[in-house]
Amino acid sequence: MFSSADTLWVLVGTVLVFFMQAGFAMVETGFTRAKNAGNIIMKNLMDFVLGSLMYWIIGFGVMFGPSIAGLIGTPDLFVQGNYDTTIPGYVFLMFQTVFAATAATIVSGSMAERTKFSAYLVYTLVISTVVYPISGHWIWGGGWLAQLGFVDFAGSTAVHMVGGVTALIGAKLVGARIGKYDKDGKAKAIPGHSLTLGALGVFILWFAWFGFNGASTVSATGDETLSLIGTIFLNTNLSAVTATLVAMMITWTKYGKPDISMTLNGSLAGLVGITAGCAIVSPFGAVAIGAISASALVYGIEFVEKKAKIDDPVGAFGVHGISGALGTILVGVFATDGGLLYGGGVNLLGIQLLGVGSVVAWVTVTMVITFKLIDKTIGLRVTEEEEIAGMDISEHGLESSYGDFVTVPFGQKPVFGGLKFENQEPALALAGIESVSIDNDDTDPVLEFHRHSVNPLSTNKSKEGEITPLMKVDIITNESKFDDLKKDLNTIGITGMTVTKVQGYGMQKGHTAYYRGVEIEADLLPKIRLEIVVSKVPVSLVIETARKSLYTGAVGDGKIFVYNVENVIRVSSGDQGTKALEYDDVDKEEVKA
Repeated sequence: MFSSADTLWVLVGTVLVFFMQAGFAMVETGFTRAKNAGNIIMKNLMDFVLGSLMYWIIGFGVMFGPSIAGLIGTPDLFVQGNYDTTIPGYVFLMFQTVFAATAATIVSGSMAERTKFSAYLVYTLVISTVVYPISGHWIWGGGWLAQLGFVDFAGSTAVHMVGGVTALIGAKLVGARIGKYDKDGKAKAIPGHSLTLGALGVFILWFAWFGFNGASTVSATGDETLSLIGTIFLNTNLSAVTATLVAMMITWTKYGKPDISMTLNGSLAGLVGITAGCAIVSPFGAVAIGAISASALVYGIEFVEKKAKIDDPVGAFGVHGISGALGTILVGVFATDGGLLYGGGVNLLGIQLLGVGSVVAWVTVTMVITFKLIDKTIGLRVTEEEEIAGMDISEHGLESSYGDFVTVPFGQKPVFGGLKFENQEPALALAGIESVSIDNDDTDPVLEFHRHSVNPLSTNKSKEGEITPLMKVDIITNESKFDDLKKDLNTIGITGMTVTKVQGYGMQKGHTAYYRGVEIEADLLPKIRLEIVVSKVPVSLVIETARKSLYTGAVGDGKIFVYNVENVIRVSSGDQGTKALEYDDVDKEEVKA
């Protein structure tokens, strides 16, 4: 007879672990560029779809079927056998299915932005059908590691390290993204397009991890089991918070500022690290595992990226491979029953080391063969042109995953009117005239303007026959100065303007910053852009007023560009020239009406 409590608890855990797919999708999307967002989402969707089918068809039987020499389970196509537990067989199947999908989805982020979608589908099938079920049988299905006493309660090795090692191999064989390393081999930062999405993904994963670890009891019956669930929850959270804090402190010390992306990865490292021993270590052991996992993560990601020259956009190997292996090994140190620090000697530690090494060897051999075969047949990597255009358009025919938003991914040159500009102000290059600079520390602002003033060439006739120049003044400055600038311009009669938020940098190339420990030489800084077309108000007065409002004498005050305007047409009335810019009594009556 099945247990209602056990069944409901495992179903809750199943739903939570499934929700991790959304978490991985958000982390990977946020930590990569906008032009690849749709491709990332599609991969995270399809690895669950294909993984679920193949695990039902053959994977589950290979993992949990009667053991053949402790190496592989007896295949049970479409799960026809009777698996005697306190919960229905299909409930157990679904719980294990979502775990299998997690192992496959880890690989997506490390090979993002340059791997063929078709290739991804193929190696996802291999992971879900062969790689994960066989090593899973060794650990959870009664195989040779389980017989030795190997401990991996919820999958630091069985799930996460399998995915992490595969991620490293895949990232190595597919090669680095274009622009990741310069001609001297120095790593260059390619920041993701949305830390907000990345953080959302981390919070989702953290939330779902309580089901990942907690429901691995596969039972919620009896006081002892209920107490164990409480211990698992506490240890899971303590490891995660400790790892987050340690990652923040290390990056703050190393880079001068706390790195957001690496700190978020630190949270995941703590969760991965504690997964193997969450049920058999004390809270103090959980804190230690979290701290060690975070430290290894930061230095591991730096080594992989800078020394090994392997481009892993989301740090999948650091989070899942390194932390998964370490967390499993540390069970032999911190386990309250048999751990080195609790008088158990080195026996358990030795078994843990053997298990980790064996799984690493198994995954390495099978996935190297898999990736090589894929590369020789359908190809592993997209073309250079497809990568530059973005996986969304080249692989899925999707112009943008952000339909109504304009995004300029880091590293892409700005494009204006079909022209590309590198290392210069696009507006200055297009204007074809002199600019007015306001970032001087030893010059009177008014005199500076007169040296750079522009004589307008274009003129327009007003209704009365007067010839009045139409000029456009384009001001780019810091967001914090906008309110004062607007008020000062209003006082001289400038009430119409177009304001946009933009990003860019001038001759000073922004400021030095760090992303995941890699220096960003030219940072895109947030700016405000005001566009004003003037006729009756003298251009010189507009510029002088703007300079006085913005001037601090420091680099970065902003720039003012002046353009000739050939004509202005007012849509509602058809008025042209200066008349189109006037707001008279007739206009006021129209507004009232």
